[in-house]
Amino acid sequence: MLGMGDVLSLIERAEAAIDHQEAEQLESRIRANEFTLDDFRDQLRTIRKMGPLDQILGMLPGMGNLKALADQKPDEQQMARVEAIICSMTPDERRKQHIINGSRRKRIARGSGTSVEEVNRLLKQFVQMQK
Repeated sequence: MLGMGDVLSLIERAEAAIDHQEAEQLESRIRANEFTLDDFRDQLRTIRKMGPLDQILGMLPGMGNLKALADQKPDEQQMARVEAIICSMTPDERRKQHIINGSRRKRIARGSGTSVEEVNRLLKQFVQMQK
């Protein structure tokens, strides 16, 4: 039906991209409030494996008309920048983001080719997601 999306194709793509054992482990970490930036990065990679975001959104019911959402459409480059920021962190920083002080934020921004503001925005969004 028009505007109903292609949920079956979306489910097929998700099943192909998601490892069920990893999904169960992630669920247990989320329930135990142990969701880390490593987990977030892995989720971004899984979403990117499913295909272009505009195609994925087009499969969702009510999202078929992406022209109406042009200003709000997720940006593939933004996802790549977020992943670059996370990959520029040390393993310890990805597990314990509260240790990321000003000098670490500058180093992460330099290493990821982004700004300190983008690093701050990601960390703020991540803290909000954890709640």
